[in-house]
Amino acid sequence: MSPSQTTDRRAAAEGRAAFARPARRRRQAPLVAVAAAFLAPAFISLLVLRIAPAAVALWESLYRQSFLRGGTVFVGVENYADLFGNADFNNALLVTLLFSLVVNPLQIGAAFLLAVLYTRKAAGAKIWRSLVVLPIAVPPAVSAVVWSVIYRPDGLGNSFLSLLGLPAQPFLTSPQQSLASIMVLLSWIGVGYWMLFLIAGINDVPTELYEAASIDGASAWRKLWSVTLPLVRRPLAFVLVADTVSNFLIFAPVQILTKGGPSGSSNLLMYDIYTRAYTLGDLSKAQAEVIILVLLTLVIVAVQFRLLRSSDTA
Repeated sequence: MSPSQTTDRRAAAEGRAAFARPARRRRQAPLVAVAAAFLAPAFISLLVLRIAPAAVALWESLYRQSFLRGGTVFVGVENYADLFGNADFNNALLVTLLFSLVVNPLQIGAAFLLAVLYTRKAAGAKIWRSLVVLPIAVPPAVSAVVWSVIYRPDGLGNSFLSLLGLPAQPFLTSPQQSLASIMVLLSWIGVGYWMLFLIAGINDVPTELYEAASIDGASAWRKLWSVTLPLVRRPLAFVLVADTVSNFLIFAPVQILTKGGPSGSSNLLMYDIYTRAYTLGDLSKAQAEVIILVLLTLVIVAVQFRLLRSSDTA
């Protein structure tokens, strides 16, 4: 083939490619429009229900009501400084951190162990699994009312303790037990829900890996540690983050059972925000407290993602 023919063919190929590029773009344009149409409701909902309220809260947290001027005045970060100088807010912050530090591992550990147990082929496993999941169908407010009866001095809780020969406990009226009592209630509600995600993850683990581990003489504990746990790390990471965010937003059980008491021992940040906004009428500081809660949640979730990423690369 002569050089001139080679050049002509190359030029023809480039011409066809140049002609095909606009056609490809024309074909892709409708696909982009369809994708945008499907994503638009979710994006608009995210903007209206999440981003816009957060922006409004951030803006209003920088202002304060002035009775002398008859309106709001810009105070910058003064609301935040006043909050960190407030004993009630600092107590609520410490109680929330202690609550999250205890209840998150408790719920996730119980959910994982139950998920491992109920993925085994045993008689009645599906029935027991359904009983564990049943509290999910009950609204949190209704669950709180039910447990308020259980926690009464003459309720089911103390009746059960008397059968074991143990003395009656004050539960919700004790500063030492009120927060733990709420943790038990929330674990009763949440463990079954998080268990479902972990069961799905465990069921995706190939059975060939367990068979190979059995051939190598691995015990049940070794299979759990070396096969199950590493392969359900992703659903476990999702459950960890979602459970953390969920427990930071607890309000109804505290409102119904303890109202933050006694002596502020169960005053979580969400209830403190409610009290500051609707009881004290200090909306500006309540908005500032909302921003602090959001930032605290983001920091903890970011640390969790960082730790999980480090364990993945290890």
